[in-house]
Formats: sequence, structure tokens, C-alpha cells
Amino acid sequence: MTKPDLKKTNPTVQDVARAAKVSSATVSRALSMPDRVSVETRKKVALAIEQTGYVLNHAARNLRRRDTGAIVALVPDIGNSHFSNILQGIETVCAEKGLKVLIADTRKPSMSRSSLSDFFSRNNCDGIVIMDGHFSIAGIRAANPKLPPIVTAGEWSDDPAVPIAVVDNLLGAELAVAHLLELGHRKIGHVTGLLTHKPGCDRLDGFKATLSGAGLDPAANWVFEGDYTLEIGTQAAAAWLELEDRPTAVFCASDRTAFGFISALSAAGVRVPEDVSVVGYDDIDIAAHFVPPLTTVHQPRRAIGERAAKLLLTLLQGGRPDEGSALLEPWLEVRKSSVEFG
Repeated sequence: MTKPDLKKTNPTVQDVARAAKVSSATVSRALSMPDRVSVETRKKVALAIEQTGYVLNHAARNLRRRDTGAIVALVPDIGNSHFSNILQGIETVCAEKGLKVLIADTRKPSMSRSSLSDFFSRNNCDGIVIMDGHFSIAGIRAANPKLPPIVTAGEWSDDPAVPIAVVDNLLGAELAVAHLLELGHRKIGHVTGLLTHKPGCDRLDGFKATLSGAGLDPAANWVFEGDYTLEIGTQAAAAWLELEDRPTAVFCASDRTAFGFISALSAAGVRVPEDVSVVGYDDIDIAAHFVPPLTTVHQPRRAIGERAAKLLLTLLQGGRPDEGSALLEPWLEVRKSSVEFG
């Protein structure tokens, strides 16, 4: 016996209620306040909406997506091409599913903590992608247990229940330092990233481990603590110039830091790579066009965004948080800022 065709012209909430065998009030709650309705009832209502063709199935899609049809991406610097490339990946995946991506620049002066808290609400979005490592996600979740699903992109989480899509920073640092070792450098310096965050710590640890693996004492090599900025590169160059025994090669934890480092050395009459080889990290768009073109560790940023978006969609569809954190592999782009020693 075949199921009867429940679709008719201009189906109503009452038609949906009859198909789902629930009250009209329950259908209304399922559509407007899904968190106040059980998962089983939401599924019944969603199926009934599809069967009846209510509002051309828009309501069913919104029900499955918790009714906003949008996710929020929290970005620490929207002007940084590193983050804009990740966003492209997020938006590509979300567009295929009909989800809007709302972007909030977390470092913008007008963005207060109270205004940011508005984004952590199921009423404003279906889910959140965090790219700012300054957030304590464990603290946010403890303060608001009814948060929408969260994933991170390019950053680690201090909450093990939150899926992450990140690059293997230990491997990236190993590739950078191994390249310099292969060129014959033995005095290799490092301008670090933020050491309050795991990516910066991992790049420093990878630097040290690769030197140790080559029989070199990491403690004997120059390390300048930084924060990924142009300014820190300039400061590191000034510190390098004051050294009596200078590293012949320097691995910078970001391309922007490498640009600041190289520019300040150039202004002081020091040539890269003739006087010192430099390797960056990120491979942002300008890296291949800088003077000299920068040897750097490539982060597959668009792929990071795509994987983060897919992780979030899995959560929105009822998947478990432990089903798919992603550790992506970087690779080295060898250009003209690094040459053989001697």
C-alpha cells in the first residue's frame, strides 16, 4: 500500500500538525523555538513539513538549522589575508548548504566583550567558527552552557569537546629549519609567534626539536620572542644587528614578521639572502612577490576553512564533537630569500 500524497495547494500549520500527529502549537514551537521541543518531535515536524510541502520546505530547512540560517565567524584581523583566505573556504562550503556567514572582527576597537557575547546565542546564529586564539572557549562554554555548536579554524581550543581544523605547526617548523640545515646553516635563529598560544609554542618546539635532531644545541641558538607582526620583525632585526655572533639564517613564525625583519635589515645595508637567509611561515599572497621572494611554510588556508565549515555542519546535523578534528599538513615553498651558507 502506497503512502497518500499529503501535499496540497497552500498547506497550513494544521496540515503539518495532522501529518506529524502533534498539536498546531507544538509545530509553532518547533519552528520558532526549537530548543524547547525534543529532538524526536523536531524530526517528526521536519518530516511532516517535507511531506506536506509547507512553505516550499523553507521551514523544514530552518528547523534542521535551528532557525537562523546563519553562522558567525569570529576573526581577529579581517585585513590579514591569512584569515580572509580561511573565510573563503568557510563561505564556499556554507554557500553550498544555503547558510549565510556573518563576520565579526574581534580586534576592532568598537567590538566590546558585551557586543561579542551577542554572537554566542542560538537566537543569533546556528553555529560559530572561532579564528581568534585569545578566546578561552572552555570559559565561554562554562559561562553559557546553551551555546550553539563551536569549531575553531587555524587555532587550537582549550576545550577538548570543541572540534578543530588546524595545520601541523610542529611539522611546518621542522620543514623550515630542515631546509636551512640542508643549505649548510648551523647558526639558525628564530623569531617566535605568540607563546601564549599553542601555534606559536608548537613552531618554537619544532624549531628546537629539529636542531636537536641535527646534533645542535637549541639553547645556543638565538631566539627572539614575538607576536607575528611587522613591528616585531623590525625589533628583531635591530636586536640581530646588535649581536656580535649573528645567526646566518633566521626562521620567522609568520610572513609578516619576516617582511618586517627583511625590510629593517635592508635599510641598515644588510642583504637577504647574501648576508642572512630568512624563512617565513604562512605563505600569504604577497610572499611570492616580496623582494626577495620569500621562502616560507605554506598553510593550506582555504582547506582549513573548508574543513572547519564541514566540521560545524556535522555538529549541526547531530554529529558528535569527537568525530573529526582535522590536522592538515603544510609544505615548504622555496624561493629566493634562502641560499646555501658560505
